[in-house]
Amino acid sequence: MKAATWQGKRDVRVQEVPDPRIEEPTDAIVEITSTAICGSDLHLYEVLGPFMTPGDVLGHEPMGIVRETGNAVPNLKPGDRVVVPFNISCGQCYYCSQRLYTQCERTQVRDQGKGAALFGYTKMYGPVPGGQAELLRVPQAHFGPVKIPESGPDERFLFLSDVLPTAWQAVEYADVPVGGSCVVLGLGPIGQMSARVARHRGAGSVLGVDLVDERLQMAQRHGVDTLDLRTVKDVGEAVRERTDGRGADAVIDAVGMEAHGAPVSTLVQQFATLLPDRVAEKVFAKAGLDRMSALYTAIDAVRRGGTVSLSGVYGGMADPMPMLTMFDKQIQLRMGQANVRAWTDDILPLLTGDGDPLGVDDLTTHRVPLDDASDAYGMFQAKRDGAIKVVLEP
Repeated sequence: MKAATWQGKRDVRVQEVPDPRIEEPTDAIVEITSTAICGSDLHLYEVLGPFMTPGDVLGHEPMGIVRETGNAVPNLKPGDRVVVPFNISCGQCYYCSQRLYTQCERTQVRDQGKGAALFGYTKMYGPVPGGQAELLRVPQAHFGPVKIPESGPDERFLFLSDVLPTAWQAVEYADVPVGGSCVVLGLGPIGQMSARVARHRGAGSVLGVDLVDERLQMAQRHGVDTLDLRTVKDVGEAVRERTDGRGADAVIDAVGMEAHGAPVSTLVQQFATLLPDRVAEKVFAKAGLDRMSALYTAIDAVRRGGTVSLSGVYGGMADPMPMLTMFDKQIQLRMGQANVRAWTDDILPLLTGDGDPLGVDDLTTHRVPLDDASDAYGMFQAKRDGAIKVVLEP
């Protein structure tokens, strides 16, 4: 089969790789019909190379048609249309019973000290071949895949794999009061949907912050007020001016270590990619610097007693946190990978009913053949041609 494979920094190639097969009774094989490039895939494309092996199959936002199941997957049959969550969880262990599916005890990557295995995301989280391919082996298929209606375009449902549950959890963790104020830092796919979910769930005002014209315009189409970082020097002060001098009730950081404006940590990350892999792994895992500017902005912009919700990916271990400010402001901080299956039952009815309350039909900006994955990664990383969300079609 064809698959998008990692070959090195900024080097993604579509190659022929062996077809997956059933290995465990709880496996399924899914023929992929659509699979998206995620913002966190850019971390693999750019800075997390030390944790990758040439030939690794990328991708963790897939959907498709079930072609084969193991004998312990009674809930699926060939021909079912499914979305595959990016985290792999059993649905039965202690953590799954707590709806903390990202911590599944059955798939934890213990030799790396990490939580549940993820599709297509480095040896820190598996490694499990990803979904930017023609076929995907899905472990724990008795629980993970979400069955969806046979009709309707893929993009109506594809984002159940990651974007929608991540945004839903970001808003849940932000604890935005009904009628309250919410700031979303970063208007990539997660930020776009976080802003829309916050509005849908009753936020009185939602303010999105970014510096890319197409992202700002998309947010505005969905009733989100915006701040352009190119014209606003102090986001915290701008937020306080709009909130009676207090700051926002909640701030969602949908940026993470892709934040602009941190040249020192960017240089450290770039230098680490030049080191031998075993040395570079230690630099990233134990002493890596994140680009923390978005988090610092969130802490500044939130009101005293407010909540900061982190959905942006952070990878470093040595970053200074402004603990005095956080303590003094009595800030609540929540974070973590999205526990996808905890939220899909809440979201799916919004995708199958009348209308499009979350605006999912207005998120994909580019749909390209899987064969063009290399160019698509480059376009997405450089934010060329208005690329906000890129979907690959095997």
